[in-house]
Amino acid sequence: MLSTTPTEGLKDPEIAELFFKEDPEKLFTDLREVGHGSFGAVYSARDVRTNEVVAIKKLFYTGMRSTKKWQDIIKEVRFLQILKHPNIIENKGCYLSEHTAWLVMEYCIGSVSDFLKVHKKPLQEMEIAAITHGALQGLAYLHSHAMIHRDIKAANILLTEQGQVKLADFGLASMVSPASSFAGTPYWMAPEVILAKVEEQQYGTEVDVWSLGITCIELGKHCSLLLCSKF
Repeated sequence: MLSTTPTEGLKDPEIAELFFKEDPEKLFTDLREVGHGSFGAVYSARDVRTNEVVAIKKLFYTGMRSTKKWQDIIKEVRFLQILKHPNIIENKGCYLSEHTAWLVMEYCIGSVSDFLKVHKKPLQEMEIAAITHGALQGLAYLHSHAMIHRDIKAANILLTEQGQVKLADFGLASMVSPASSFAGTPYWMAPEVILAKVEEQQYGTEVDVWSLGITCIELGKHCSLLLCSKF
């Protein structure tokens, strides 16, 4: 049950089975931070068993709101273990260490947002089309399983070294459609999601398509959505 605290949750066999029992500190070396946020941090690392480079998202569940943090971690871990698609980030295992969840995933060279920051110019139409096509393939898979991402934006669309598009970050995703909770990032958020907060209305998978449309503007204009909203 998602309502359990971290201590109670690990006594539940169904939840305990979501995590490998090994100590991740012994399995992954050469950790280097490549991004961070209020949730924790993302690292590149090397798997000592295979020598493969992986990405590790560390999520902390101590301190204030620890129960809510734990619930969010369980939800994201369940998403990662269910999803299997070429345009969805690949899950490689989840571990626990000192009140921190280690979500191990395939390594990508960066997000589309990172790409924009490095090149400091808008993307070309063919580049936007390629990214949008990959993102739509991933969304079609999610939506066919009645799931909603709810946080589509350039920062959550990753690229592999071979240029493959991968949807990532399912911390705000919904396992059911329609949904009614308020979740997402404001500038990319569909009106239906905003109305869900003020009028308790339901919305479906179409909200991801709206967010992807805003992302296309983001890619073409190469500016913050705050500035884009003024154009």
